[in-house]
Amino acid sequence: MAGHSKFANIKHRKDRQDAKRGKVFTKLGRELAVAVKTGGPDPETNSRLRDIIAKAKGANMANDTIERSIKKAAGELDNVNYEEITYEGYGPCGIAVIVKALTDNRTRTVANVRFAFAKGGGNLGQSGSVAFQFDHVGQIAVEKSDIVDEDELMMVALEAGARDFAAHDEGFEIITDPADFSAVREAVEAGGFAILSAEITMLPKLTTKIDNPEDIKKMNKILDFLEEDDDVQDVYHNWEV
Repeated sequence: MAGHSKFANIKHRKDRQDAKRGKVFTKLGRELAVAVKTGGPDPETNSRLRDIIAKAKGANMANDTIERSIKKAAGELDNVNYEEITYEGYGPCGIAVIVKALTDNRTRTVANVRFAFAKGGGNLGQSGSVAFQFDHVGQIAVEKSDIVDEDELMMVALEAGARDFAAHDEGFEIITDPADFSAVREAVEAGGFAILSAEITMLPKLTTKIDNPEDIKKMNKILDFLEEDDDVQDVYHNWEV
């Protein structure tokens, strides 16, 4: 995957999230609830919750909103019965797509995901049909500014366990193994660096361009339908935006 396109896709994803902030916050609230149920409401002892909080902050979710969501989840543990499901499929031009969902109704969710692919001329595939085209990693993005020292940021990240560091025109990208993600993210935050986004994600090994305007419309239609679905938490693809 081209170095520039990695950061370009981060910015593109954030732009889409900002345009649908209400939906994003609803989905993050669900993730917070599941994290609380699996590990408790204290982020000091619940690393999954800490990571979701960081993801929520990266999506510009206010601290008091995050705290309210955690308190609400802690008081409603018996009502949190979401199942985590992963779907894989293809969009136009063979674009590989992975969909992560949290659902209390598997039948409803798979029907909605299949419908989203069909609306954009794509199709839902079998488990494992596209996952091999992605790496499961932690990804932290830090925007460039006059006060960010690249060498210092790189040293902090690598010493905390990052496996890769890259500088792009728009900012810096730090890649970690999933097991090291929390430690690296916390080290970067402790170093005073402003994090643009931080999450466990699926990065494509290679990206694919779409040149035909009609196919671009179809791909965006798939993404729009998926992102509008409350059950869908994350969508990963190898489209070079």
